[in-house]
Amino acid sequence: MLPLMGESTAVFLFVCAVAAVYLFAACAVVRALLRRLGRMEKPPRAALIAERASLILATVGLFCFAYGYFVEPYWPEVTRVRIETPKLKGAQRPVRVVHISDLHCDPEPRLEERLPDLIAAERPDLIVYTGDSLNSPEGLPVLRKLLPRLARVAPTYAVRGNWDTAYWRRERLFEETGVVELKNEAARLDVAGTSIWVAGAPFASLAEPPDGETSGIRNMLGGVPAEAFTLFLYHTPDAILEAAETGRVDLYCAGHTHGGQVALPLYGALVTLSKFGKKYESGLHREGQTWLYVTRGVGMEGGPAPRVRFFARPEITVIELAPQ
Repeated sequence: MLPLMGESTAVFLFVCAVAAVYLFAACAVVRALLRRLGRMEKPPRAALIAERASLILATVGLFCFAYGYFVEPYWPEVTRVRIETPKLKGAQRPVRVVHISDLHCDPEPRLEERLPDLIAAERPDLIVYTGDSLNSPEGLPVLRKLLPRLARVAPTYAVRGNWDTAYWRRERLFEETGVVELKNEAARLDVAGTSIWVAGAPFASLAEPPDGETSGIRNMLGGVPAEAFTLFLYHTPDAILEAAETGRVDLYCAGHTHGGQVALPLYGALVTLSKFGKKYESGLHREGQTWLYVTRGVGMEGGPAPRVRFFARPEITVIELAPQ
């Protein structure tokens, strides 16, 4: 709860700062008009500098908003990371995993039509998707047109995110698309002369077990050989400590944070909506023997949230799993 309170404070201060800039800029425009009409005397030099500074900042802000609305949401970034593991020592070559998340499809496509070709160019052995599929029911045709194209590129596994479980529980998101939806289960995939296991759970299905009972993650990995490389899919990074504690999860893939969706230079994400706050806001992390990758996702938050991205480009992550 404390990290979320900290995020609320950061957003409040940011909004107040932006509002102050535009308030000062509006006042500067009014004063300039009054001076031009001869109804106000020329102020001291320091006041003029402050007025000009507020006007410059307001103009920069408008350009930033235009960039965040018209440019960055359509400018995907391919991020590549490499993880070496002794559990793939029998592999004939590295295994390439493409991780995407948070499509948040709206009625009109943004990157959905380009995404399959961008992913196919990376020659993946496996595609994993960590949820939050729609912003509205009208986005469902966009999603269901995309998913079969992804499944034709490589075997594709998915889990539901918080939007999917809260609002679209009854929607047929993945059925008959070729995408395998994981529901607190694990599946084996034979690739490159070795086997890896992909486990996954829908958002909010990993309830804290009573004392003495097996955790949800440990339960779903019960049939997975201890020596096998195991990839775990969950929408948020919030189960990372439980996953690491099992000693059975080698790579945990998550989304949800959007990298903040709006981030500031040097500071990063304003909001992650994770119980860990900014600790796992995006990128590659390590907890014990478990690697965690949190992708910035592809789409943008729905509802009344503005469809902008700033310093948090849509992300396609290519994870190369190499034998050690």
